[in-house]
Amino acid sequence: METFGPRLVRGFLFRGRFELPRGSFFVVAGVRREAAVTTTVLQELLAPGAEALGFEVLAVELSGTPGRSVVRVYIDGANGVTVDDCARASHQFSAILDVEDPIPGKYALEVSSPGLDRPLSKAKHFRAAVGQEIRLKTDVAVNGRRRFRGRLDDAGVECLELIVDGETYRIPLSRVVKARVVPE
Repeated sequence: METFGPRLVRGFLFRGRFELPRGSFFVVAGVRREAAVTTTVLQELLAPGAEALGFEVLAVELSGTPGRSVVRVYIDGANGVTVDDCARASHQFSAILDVEDPIPGKYALEVSSPGLDRPLSKAKHFRAAVGQEIRLKTDVAVNGRRRFRGRLDDAGVECLELIVDGETYRIPLSRVVKARVVPE
């Protein structure tokens, strides 16, 4: 008999002590090791694949629960995006995610054009939206608020100026969690 302590085997963490007869193999209930994945990591993984097809990854959203996640990728191109473009990008992204395997468990991959309420995630996206109405959410309160809807007055490399109900808010770009253009 061999005695084993906590062990990581094929992605499962086995806790406690248990004994196995030498040469035997038994499956013991374990806890799946979860890897932390962020939308930033996913965007960095998928960007080269999108560029190879002539597109840009505008934003990546990750929702759902572990084992039932939804990865939503918004792409754009110089001439817009068609349904066939989304299908090609989906095949490309699927291959990348299969090889890199950053998401534990099962997930659904959705690839979409940005639509009228296009997501804003990079400084250049915000600069292109200056003068338009946007809505955004921050990770911490800025002047007592986390949610904003107003006209984007200026977009620098590190800070946005948003006019909400006649009041100007300076919001650090690093604090923006989610932002979209409000369709007219």
